[in-house]
Amino acid sequence: MRSVSEFYNDLFSSTAVFSYRQDERIFRTRFKRIWFAVFLTLVCLTVLGSGAGVGANEYHYFIMNLILINLISATGLNLLVGFTGLLSLGHAAFMGVGAYTSALLITGFGVPFAFSVPAAGLLAALLGIIVGTPSLRIKGFYLMVATLAFQFVIDYVIIHWEGVTRGIRGIELPTPVFLGISLEKNRAYFIFLFLLALFLVWGAKNITRSKTGRAFVAIRDNDVSAEIIGISIFRYKLLSFGLASFYAGVAGALFAGLLRTAIPGDYTFLHSIIILAMVLVGGMGRLVGTVFGVIFITLVPVLLDQAVSHLAQVYDPNITIILGPVKELVFGGLIIVFIIFEPEGLVGIWIKIRDYFRIWPLPYIS
Repeated sequence: MRSVSEFYNDLFSSTAVFSYRQDERIFRTRFKRIWFAVFLTLVCLTVLGSGAGVGANEYHYFIMNLILINLISATGLNLLVGFTGLLSLGHAAFMGVGAYTSALLITGFGVPFAFSVPAAGLLAALLGIIVGTPSLRIKGFYLMVATLAFQFVIDYVIIHWEGVTRGIRGIELPTPVFLGISLEKNRAYFIFLFLLALFLVWGAKNITRSKTGRAFVAIRDNDVSAEIIGISIFRYKLLSFGLASFYAGVAGALFAGLLRTAIPGDYTFLHSIIILAMVLVGGMGRLVGTVFGVIFITLVPVLLDQAVSHLAQVYDPNITIILGPVKELVFGGLIIVFIIFEPEGLVGIWIKIRDYFRIWPLPYIS
């Protein structure tokens, strides 16, 4: 007769594996596979429901598109910062490179949107490798300053190279088309972004489980020891920079396609800080933490804006002037609270909840 704990553990939480194929699964427990299936079902129902005029509207899809684009960008940064341990404050600059590369290819050479996005990622990856070259000699704070310098260089080039980038006016883009399907509506763009983000996050997950990912983690933990056991430090550092920059370039091209324009104000140093905050708040070195951090950092400002707008409508329109700075204070305060009291990020909270229900309703036995 099987006990309740054995039945529950086997059905939902068992991590025991009996073959290499089972060990290589991304979702190793039935619990994870069931919830992933539920998630996909909810996404499909949302899309189908909105297509019938029920459920999410264009504004909701716009917010979800922002989440997906931020997820792609932050996933790349987590590969660099969380898994390889290389600090970067210039991630938004690589997004800007991707955005303007895609915009110039589309408007200047008539390249289809579907080809301009990977081309933007490849050019950003090339620049990422160049920027990452000093990582062989410098690391930590000094490497962070080097990436910060790259951020300011790209900002300057975008604004002042008006013959190519059109300066602060930016570059207007036509409606993106993929395989003959117009992505004019945010709902159509969401379907495209969701499938692409799913593929890229799946790719990042497989990278972290491969020889390359293990090399990244070894470099992060102790690069000297990693070099002693035969890991090519310089090669894998450049590869990490290239991958992170590729993800950022793709995200920048997608963001320009979403807004139908590429302007300098969307790829500033502040945006680099925001993307880094997504990784820190979610939890460095864990891709599921990136998902949590992106959703949190993207939605909190939106919810604060809606709360202030509601108070202004109910009480006094001038309240927006009073509470305007408070929104930034609350937003920054939440990030500080997470870093101080939950250094593992939102994923740390999720792990505690998961471990609790893994043995629920039985007590913990040491």
